[in-house]
Amino acid sequence: MTQKLLQIGSSAGVTIPKKYLKEYGLKVGDEVEISIKPARKVKKELLDWTDEFIKKYRPALEALAKK
Repeated sequence: MTQKLLQIGSSAGVTIPKKYLKEYGLKVGDEVEISIKPARKVKKELLDWTDEFIKKYRPALEALAKK
């Protein structure tokens, strides 16, 4: 899950979506363990190029996947 950092006074924080609070039985005040890793953004140009490459070479890619 990727969340944006939000300004909270002089600090920053992230929100936990309601569905995850419910899924894990969490409530305000509970302690949670987090790991921090910056999200990497992929440029739209690269995504578009990848889509075109797959469309063009799909038969060859599928043949390679079977080997």
